[in-house]
Amino acid sequence: MTALAEILAARIAATGPMRLSDYMAECLLHPQHGYYTSRAPFGAAGDFTTAPEISQMFGELLGLCLAQYWLDLGRPAPFTLAELGPGRGTLMADLLRATRGVPGFQDAARVMLVEVSPRLRQVQRTTLGTHSVDWLDRVEDLPGQPLFLVANEFFDALPIRQFTRAGDGWSETMVGLDAGRLTLGRAPPAPLALLAHRLADTQEGDVVETCPAAAPIMAGLAARIAGHGGLALVVDYGGWRSRGDTFQALRAHAFADPLEAPGEADLTAHVDFEALALAAAPAATRYTTQGALLSALGLAARADRLAAGLDGQALTAHRAAERRLTDPEEMGELFKALAVFPPAAPPPPGFAP
Repeated sequence: MTALAEILAARIAATGPMRLSDYMAECLLHPQHGYYTSRAPFGAAGDFTTAPEISQMFGELLGLCLAQYWLDLGRPAPFTLAELGPGRGTLMADLLRATRGVPGFQDAARVMLVEVSPRLRQVQRTTLGTHSVDWLDRVEDLPGQPLFLVANEFFDALPIRQFTRAGDGWSETMVGLDAGRLTLGRAPPAPLALLAHRLADTQEGDVVETCPAAAPIMAGLAARIAGHGGLALVVDYGGWRSRGDTFQALRAHAFADPLEAPGEADLTAHVDFEALALAAAPAATRYTTQGALLSALGLAARADRLAAGLDGQALTAHRAAERRLTDPEEMGELFKALAVFPPAAPPPPGFAP
């Protein structure tokens, strides 16, 4: 039993079963034993690999999308160039490299990273080298000015609550104890105003997940964009309207029991993009797949240009990365993209009808 498992077991023994959202928050962000506060989880040596770590093309294309939209909106200055949950800083580094040639873009940008992990902040500082960067603890700390933002695999790591339909009520998934070991159970079913609207499209036994933190975060971002201009690009795995049990753990690039080693595995759930889009009002939104977005932004042409200087194993790996980002059987369909932009503005590149 891990140190965090012992802490959580003692808490449950004293106060009773805890919500899944509370369990996830402790596992991911506990000050001493949390997954993100105690380790560097990204890349081949970590537990999972994100799109920016697969290929530089991902960050380059998203960066050029932001830069083009900045031009389309009249080159506002100054503006905030931000990333939520920036991992090792790879995406932002690729974004900044790709946009160096856009006149005035980086001169007007104030780079801000929303990151709570001191360990990851150190890694990001190394990755970004001499670039001027400010770190923020919370999304709410972003300034009230034009905002151009990326959030890749950020919302999937926010703690969720999980409910199972039981008649006209809902039974919430809880983390409890069985013979001293952590176990999943369900609270007694009860009516829930939060999910009253889901009675029409679910049936007995269906699972629905909600993310309490997601809507307030999105609403704050959208308010800045609606009021000051800008663009937010959210890329994550999930779909339109939550249904099904998607709570999972990843450890050493493989699925694991989410209760087996608290604090030593990544805990995630699929993102409900419908909920994010609803929270973004009055800003406008557009929704597509990662594969469709990257293809529309010119990934094939960029991949061909990079391939021209490669051969052998390097070329094979490069083409494999291209397929992994866009192929429907890889990340292309599972991962979705949401654009949030000013209500009276045209959609950004890659999201046009």
